[in-house]
Amino acid sequence: MQVWAVAFACVVAFMGIGLVDPILPAIAESLQASPVETELLFTSYLLVTGLAMLITSYISSRIGAKATLLIGLTLIIAFSLACALSGSVDAVIGFRAGWGLGNALFISTALATIVGAASGGSGAAIILYEAALGIGIAVGPLLGGLLGEVSWRGPFFGVAVLMAVAFIAIAVLLRTPGEKREPVRLSAPFRALGRPALAVLAAAALFYNIGFFVLLAFSPFPLGFGAMGIGFTFFGWGVALAITSVWVAPILTRRMPRTAVLMLILPLLAVDLLAAALMVDSPAGLVVCIVIGGMLLGIVNTVLTESVMEATDLPRSVASSSYSAVRFLGGAAAPPLAALLWHLYGAAVPYLCAAASVLIATVIIALGRRVLAPVDARELQPADEAAAVLVGDAA
Repeated sequence: MQVWAVAFACVVAFMGIGLVDPILPAIAESLQASPVETELLFTSYLLVTGLAMLITSYISSRIGAKATLLIGLTLIIAFSLACALSGSVDAVIGFRAGWGLGNALFISTALATIVGAASGGSGAAIILYEAALGIGIAVGPLLGGLLGEVSWRGPFFGVAVLMAVAFIAIAVLLRTPGEKREPVRLSAPFRALGRPALAVLAAAALFYNIGFFVLLAFSPFPLGFGAMGIGFTFFGWGVALAITSVWVAPILTRRMPRTAVLMLILPLLAVDLLAAALMVDSPAGLVVCIVIGGMLLGIVNTVLTESVMEATDLPRSVASSSYSAVRFLGGAAAPPLAALLWHLYGAAVPYLCAAASVLIATVIIALGRRVLAPVDARELQPADEAAAVLVGDAA
């Protein structure tokens, strides 16, 4: 039961990735906010999530997994309620930042907790976790669309209620007797970026994430759909991303070196973004590009994070923390920048810039292949492969 409690909380946490997407136009209209201001909902969330990733391993290694999970859930409940009750876009932006802190604390601890609490072996626990991830990513935009049809405040209230249920379940059911804690130094994630292989991957991920979040956060505006239409569109995006991250990416990396997979899929993503630019005035064409983009993003997310785990001999929690902090900077910058470019030059330009950014990520990987040799030489264990899915998709 304690495993199911954490898995349920994971589903709700992953819903938060796409929950806001369907209500972005409604928020802009109701709060009289510009698209640039509205896109800052992603920026504040991602920026704080990324920075918080630098300290989550330090915190959880000292207070334990259960306490970290409960603190993260408490913050998400409090700040999602605050978002729902806000009367200005500035307030929602600020409260989304607090939500990002809670999400970082929760997500960074969830997989280890599920594996540690499972009685059926780590393999079964990982399958359960991956199922929770896929359901959450796919259902989030759909739930956001359904509740958003009633009011833009609906999705925020919905998250608060579901997370409150998850909090009670974990508080009552999760037990961590004899939990081993190995304190992590606060400076560890900062020092990790001095490793050349990790620095190359983090730089590539920064530019790649610009493409990711232009597709995710900007697309609701040129689509021109209502909340339900945007919800169904990104439901398809989420299903595609979950399938390729959990199943397709491991198949490819068993047949090809990881750097080769990245150098194959990243240019395809750039082509997809270019197609989105060309079809930006066709809602049907843009929907197709969004769903195909989800397929490609799922592969890159997982393979990039697998590469981070194998690039150095650092503890994997430390390596993933430092990498995530850098890549989220790209995600934080992309949404308002895309909205500004749209306002100045037209709806196609953000997608063109996103395609160029993804190509820069490809060049960084190509130039850094020499220092990335360990990435192609090692094979992940199943638990580590699941951890790659976790960090890759918890944006």
